[in-house]
Amino acid sequence: MSDLERPPLPPNSLIAVIGAGAMGAGIAQIVAQSGHRVLLFDTRLNGAEDAQKKLATTFEQLAAKGKMTSDDAQAAAGRIVPIHALGDCVSARLVIEAIVEDLEAKRELWRDLEGVVAPETILATNTSSLSVTAMAAGLKYPRRVAGLHFFNPPPLMPLVEIVSGLATDPEVAATLYSTAAGWGKVPVHAKSTPGFIVNRCARPFYAEALRLLNERAADPATIDAVMREAGGFRMGPFELLDLIGNDVSVAVTTSVWRAYSNDPRFTPSAIQQEMVAAGYLGRKSGRGFYDYAPGTKKPIAHTEPEQSAPGRVVVYGDLGPASTLVERMLAAGVPVERAKREGAFPTGVIGVGGAWLALSDGQTATVRAGASGAHDMVLFDLALDFATCTRLAVARADTCSDAAYSAAVGALQAAGIAVSRLDDAAGLVVLRTVAMLANECADAAKEAIASPRDIDAAMMKGVNYPRGPLAWADTIGVARVRDALANLAAHYGEDRYRTSPLITRRAVSGARLID
Repeated sequence: MSDLERPPLPPNSLIAVIGAGAMGAGIAQIVAQSGHRVLLFDTRLNGAEDAQKKLATTFEQLAAKGKMTSDDAQAAAGRIVPIHALGDCVSARLVIEAIVEDLEAKRELWRDLEGVVAPETILATNTSSLSVTAMAAGLKYPRRVAGLHFFNPPPLMPLVEIVSGLATDPEVAATLYSTAAGWGKVPVHAKSTPGFIVNRCARPFYAEALRLLNERAADPATIDAVMREAGGFRMGPFELLDLIGNDVSVAVTTSVWRAYSNDPRFTPSAIQQEMVAAGYLGRKSGRGFYDYAPGTKKPIAHTEPEQSAPGRVVVYGDLGPASTLVERMLAAGVPVERAKREGAFPTGVIGVGGAWLALSDGQTATVRAGASGAHDMVLFDLALDFATCTRLAVARADTCSDAAYSAAVGALQAAGIAVSRLDDAAGLVVLRTVAMLANECADAAKEAIASPRDIDAAMMKGVNYPRGPLAWADTIGVARVRDALANLAAHYGEDRYRTSPLITRRAVSGARLID
């Protein structure tokens, strides 16, 4: 990674894009709009010409929407020049490849280009997971090879990962960083490791949902609704998997899993592999976790029936990040009392109608009830913002009575929150997902794959998370994340939930993950 500051490539720099598919064409659009002349190459017959024509239409559409002037649209289209031989790249200052995701194919391309372009020409790969170090190995000038990883679709997604291999010159990475910023992107530096930042750190978002589905804790529609309406994510994991394609997801997960020596944290889901085997790839095949056939209605989330509002609630101790729930109950006219801890009463809970309502700590409700002696235990899930969330997942202990459970549900509903009951799953949905995302990001930071700030920026700009996982852990308390992971590890007895040393250290010291 590079901390150097270098000026961007001048607007008159000639840039070549190799590969005119969806990614290559999108990159060419960005570069041409930024004022560079673009050479577009593709091995398919008329591939570059067809892409140039589509881009000209795209520019016209942008002008019609008022997003650029008609003159600028014509100028941008005119800056894209299809070429038919790699030898035409001889004057390029930067070559960006966006060809098939195959290491040998990319290495062969760079070997061919080394005989064409000048020694100072930067060679940038748009690979999403392949090793930049391996790609540059054996070249005459490996120092000029770096990753320039755009996200799909490139014109809309702001993130660009600037990936440095072992031989990458820091000045090359710095130039790509400033150039991408000049194109209006949000660049982050990353080290060439499996999955870089996003494709590694985002794995738990899907993996924990798939595990909950495998355990029959809830159906996809309910899990997705909880992640959207409580977690603040734009799409739930199953909606996103269907959009990406289950085949693509399995391939990325398997690649990262193998690259990390079959680390259980990245183990591919058997359910998802079965989906791929059946051809249930998602939207592109017409069926995935949801059915996309014409006229088919999307399943709705399970929501508990309306229960009576409580006559009063009693708050015992500090509710931590969930303290605003009490304010919502007060605003709804529910009488609230605050009590000191007495006898064996748990702390950090809401007493209502005989139930003990508490924020999940990664244990099951049944285990927590047994440990505390509060048999009528009901746990609720983490939310991005308890002041505004519209849904929460809950789990009841096996020992909880129906009357106590109904009272707990009624208290949440009185605060204007829809309630989705899950089977008594450890960590519920949002808490376990956020804890595992923060855990993975913390390991990436400890391994110096990227800075903590860049990791969080990548997760927000690359996959549209509502908050960076490290900042989220800081907000709810690093110790709370550590405890949730420890409880998940105790529940499952698996190394998958081992806690990052960085989280353990910061939890003990009281320091934040992002300084």
